[in-house]
Amino acid sequence: MNKVILIGRLTKDPELKTTTSGTPTTTFTVAVDRNFTNQSGQREADFINCVAWRKQAENISKYCFKGSQVAVEGRIQTRSYDAQDGTKRYVTEVICDNVTFLGSKNSNQSNNFDGYQSDMGASSDIETTDLDSDPYANMGDEVALTDDDLPFDFN
Repeated sequence: MNKVILIGRLTKDPELKTTTSGTPTTTFTVAVDRNFTNQSGQREADFINCVAWRKQAENISKYCFKGSQVAVEGRIQTRSYDAQDGTKRYVTEVICDNVTFLGSKNSNQSNNFDGYQSDMGASSDIETTDLDSDPYANMGDEVALTDDDLPFDFN
């Protein structure tokens, strides 16, 4: 089984390219922190090259930028090519099946939503819910349910 899941931050702005057949693609590098620190107490990171295709590539190049936090789900693929100097070069990269935008390094910017530029206007226009309040406070004291209302059977 060849399955990879990474969570990290983009090391630079992704750049959208198009193949000769017109298929959109983007390559980007994700910096993934290691679970431990080195001898000097510093946390190290691995820099993983990723490739996305089609609509996913377009979305990444449109909504992500250097510092954006993403979750990448995909598979490892290796390939080789002959460089201009005649040497054979090997490349290992993650081919993205799914990329989820998690947040950004600058998520406290104004006029954005989760760190991504928003077309919805100022952040004060977005309705939020107070997590400390009880959302069921005005529902009454009792909820009457019968066994027929439940989506499962106790027997």
